[in-house]
Formats: sequence, structure tokens, C-alpha cells
Amino acid sequence: LKQVFNKDKTFRPKRKFEPGTQRFELHKRAQASLNSGVDLKAAVQLPSGEDQNDWVAVHVVDFFNRINLIYGTICEFCTERTCPVMSGGPKYEYRWQDDRKYKKPTALPAPQYMNLLMDWIEVQINNEDIFPTRVGKCKEEVL
Repeated sequence: LKQVFNKDKTFRPKRKFEPGTQRFELHKRAQASLNSGVDLKAAVQLPSGEDQNDWVAVHVVDFFNRINLIYGTICEFCTERTCPVMSGGPKYEYRWQDDRKYKKPTALPAPQYMNLLMDWIEVQINNEDIFPTRVGKCKEEVL
């Protein structure tokens, strides 16, 4: 289990919601609905009186945290030697492009692709213009 939480790997610590804030309360509500065995359609419906952007932001961050945990459990088995291509089966190969270092779509080993992807997502989530920490400040056109 130590390897899952090794910060040199792709795993990132969870982004926390400050207790006492509206986002924290939305996070608790989302967690409770996912753990209660209720209908998923009902679980993701916007609670009455809540801002849709805040609700979506909470779920995006929770989803990112869960994906990090899942990836953290398998990343030691997917090395550049064992996973030389980032693919979605035999028909699909994913290539990285970020318009900085990788100006054109570039084939990368899966671990390198995943590290770049998780870093990129983390930058987006931590961008206050996209995911502000103050409730009600989301840019509607982004979400």
C-alpha cells in the first residue's frame, strides 16, 4: 500500500473542501448519496436551491480524486516497458498534445501520458478561473 501513496507516482493528494463552507456541505451530500445505494440518476440531480456550477465542480473534483486512487493502485504494473503505447484497445491510440512541449499529437508510453494527463487535470482543477474556491463564482461558459 505504500506504493499507492508514493508522491513520486501519479497519485495526488485529495483536494480538500474547507469544513463549514457550502462546497464542503455539497461534497458531504454527494458522498452520502453515492454511499447510500440510491438511484444514481437521483444522486446526481441538482439539489434544490443549489448552484449548478458548484454542484458540477464538486463532482468533477471527487471524480478526479477517485480516478487518482484507482490509477495509483495499478500504475506500478504499467511501466514504459509493459505499456509502451497509451491505447484504448487495438483500435485506439491516444497521443499527447499540449501546445507547449508537445506541439503535435505525440505517441507516448502509457505512464508518461497518464502523468501528463493527471498534471494537466490538476492544473485545471486548481485554476481559480475555472474552479473558484468561493461558491457561486464559476464561469458559466467553462462548465
